[in-house]
Amino acid sequence: MIPTGVIGLGLIGSIWARHLHEDGWLAAAWNRTPKPDFPKAVSDLAEAPARAEVLILCLSDPPAVESVLGRLVSRLSARHLVIQTSTIDPACSARFAARVRATGAVYIEAPFSGSKPGAETRRTLFYLGGAPADIARAQPVFDRLSHQQHRVGDGPHAAAFKLASNLAIAAQIAALCEALALSRAQGLNDDTFFALMKTNMAWSGAMGIKEPKLRAGDYTPQFAVRHMLKDLRLARDSAAAPLPVCEMVIRQLESAAARGWADEDFAALFKLLIPVDPAASNNG
Repeated sequence: MIPTGVIGLGLIGSIWARHLHEDGWLAAAWNRTPKPDFPKAVSDLAEAPARAEVLILCLSDPPAVESVLGRLVSRLSARHLVIQTSTIDPACSARFAARVRATGAVYIEAPFSGSKPGAETRRTLFYLGGAPADIARAQPVFDRLSHQQHRVGDGPHAAAFKLASNLAIAAQIAALCEALALSRAQGLNDDTFFALMKTNMAWSGAMGIKEPKLRAGDYTPQFAVRHMLKDLRLARDSAAAPLPVCEMVIRQLESAAARGWADEDFAALFKLLIPVDPAASNNG
């Protein structure tokens, strides 16, 4: 058992923290918006490194990670291992690693895939950036939360791959939404559409996860619009080449957010394709 703290109790961090609590590994849990009833909750972020040897950061964006590290670094020492799982850009990864390692602590970049379903079933997939010896030290913690880990290289490599992966996923789901809209407009039922798509090389794992949501019009978040929008903007801004598909999907996500869907699952892009009934609009 390794005493572990989870910093950031959002959709994914809270699930990981509860798994660790069930296993007897959770030593501290902290959230920017206090959650005093959460197991092992600490009100002062400085308490987390006092209680935990491993600190998992699961935060919303680079500024949030920077803010947390600014409050943690004075409390870190060689006994600590920081696992940074938030989706950030390569330049921030390099900067954050330098700050942590200057204290003698270990820093591992560990962006992940699997969103809420993977977290709930302990089947998160981590892409790891760091020294092999450091990753080996963290292995027992990864084993509690995931079924696969892949070492990508250094931290910036791991961060870059995660942005590239999310770009590919977002583009696939945007295309699936348009394909489904086309199919429905021409009178195909969803059973036929999805059954035939699964025989086609266009089908993907991401599409399989979103199929039930699109069938049901269920946009409760597995991966919220605002988070995917943040990730694609990071991808665009850190790229050394034009990313026209990325730009297109950013515009769609921005449109979804502007309509009040920022906290819905990004499969809500489908709603942008649903014709507005003028009569219903006039009655509203």
